[in-house]
Amino acid sequence: MCGIIGIVGKNPVNQFLYDGLLVLQHRGQDAAGIVTCDGNTFHMHKNNGLVKDVFQTRHMRSLIGNAGIAHVRYPTAGSSSAAEAQPFYVNSPFGIVLGHNGNLTNSAQLKQEMFRQDLRHINTSSDSEVLLNVLAHEVEKTSQNAVLNTDMVFDAVAGVHRRCKGAYAVVAMIANFGLLAFRDPFGIRPLVIGKSESEKGTEYIVASESVALDVLGFQLIRDVAPGEAVFVDMEGNLFSRQCAENPKLNPCIFEYVYLARPDSVIDGISVYQTRLDMGTSLAEKIKREWPDKKIDVVIPIPDTSRPSALQVGITLGLDYREGFIKNRYIGRTFIMPGQALRKKSVRQKLNPIGIEFKGKNVLLVDDSIVRGTTSQQIVQMARDAGANKVYFASAAPPVRFPNVYGIDMPSRDELLATDRTDEEICKEIGADALIYQDLDELVRDIGLSNPAMKVFDCSCFDGKYVTGDIDEAYLTNIETARGDINKEHKPTNASTQMDLNLLPTVGHEDDELAEV
Repeated sequence: MCGIIGIVGKNPVNQFLYDGLLVLQHRGQDAAGIVTCDGNTFHMHKNNGLVKDVFQTRHMRSLIGNAGIAHVRYPTAGSSSAAEAQPFYVNSPFGIVLGHNGNLTNSAQLKQEMFRQDLRHINTSSDSEVLLNVLAHEVEKTSQNAVLNTDMVFDAVAGVHRRCKGAYAVVAMIANFGLLAFRDPFGIRPLVIGKSESEKGTEYIVASESVALDVLGFQLIRDVAPGEAVFVDMEGNLFSRQCAENPKLNPCIFEYVYLARPDSVIDGISVYQTRLDMGTSLAEKIKREWPDKKIDVVIPIPDTSRPSALQVGITLGLDYREGFIKNRYIGRTFIMPGQALRKKSVRQKLNPIGIEFKGKNVLLVDDSIVRGTTSQQIVQMARDAGANKVYFASAAPPVRFPNVYGIDMPSRDELLATDRTDEEICKEIGADALIYQDLDELVRDIGLSNPAMKVFDCSCFDGKYVTGDIDEAYLTNIETARGDINKEHKPTNASTQMDLNLLPTVGHEDDELAEV
């Protein structure tokens, strides 16, 4: 998963973009990048690392201009080299930069088409660079060396939808022309648009989550619809068009379970309220299935599960206690690349409060169980702290299938619930009893905040992939190609600026940013 943001303002936007990335840091901790646009010139800085480490004062001073886009990355395709930090850039037929959240499921096919038909060169293994080149090629087709206008841009996005499959929420900027944002025809990954009024006029923002708008003082207008493209020119005029033939809103259900911040609203649904409702229905299931179990205290696995665990305690009439103290300088364990690093980080990340466990029957509540690495170690921590019985409850159903739409769940062998019963999973994590939320209840819980929402991408739970192009061969391939063993960190720097001629260049070869 990744976080994206784009702004067209009336004043320099570098600080807005930086602050927005800090708010979206939970969506990606591997790399960060900002590009600003000042007339015909793009100014870019990107590198591996957290936002606060990638950008220093000298970098921010060079990011001039009243418009720009920014990105935080966690890689689910390609490698974690700094060369694949986003945004990406091409200069043909116009200077375009792009940041992408999601995953193209036909990336390999598109690479071949780029090379053989479109005469474009892909420099990295990132599907985001593929997406950028598809967009650039479609812009070239629609503009035909003419003066670019918004209709041409929207026609190009329609071409992207026809060619690209999978999940993608995109922000892009065309030099000295404007900001483009669009969402795949299924609306799998989130994207919202907002505005801010000032004496100088209206400023617009697009971002992965509404919380970025809140923090930066923008008013939420709405979500970008599936298949829709929105364009804001450099004067601050907003345009939009539906660019897909048969759009259907199927947002990723795991956004509500784990990925999004609780203070965000996605497709009209409060993430926080959803997690409270998940706790209520989970507690009702505990009442039905564990009537004889004596539970003394409910303890959340911080941080995502807190709302659900609180509601479990309230519904069951049990004490809710904070039993683990989290080291806030350790990243989110689920999105750390490498199983060994995940295992090491759990003990560094959480420390139990002994008095909340000693001699008690403890119900631990987590948002989900993915690989089981964290769950196993936390159960053991509770036992070491003196717990009498350790029960475990997951506010989400068992994760049994890979997520191919931009979340790092690449291998069925790594997913604890694959080919295991609940009893076997319970034994594996070392708990005295285990209970999962039911999928139909989870869907109902999420829909309570927005009754119009009834269909979600639940592929990691039920194996039903909404794009219709995923088969056994594809899953086998990604399990080979995207395993943790291929995730390498190669620290390099990529910071430069480009003076761009807006006229189409001769030929089609793309000049990727040089590393300096």
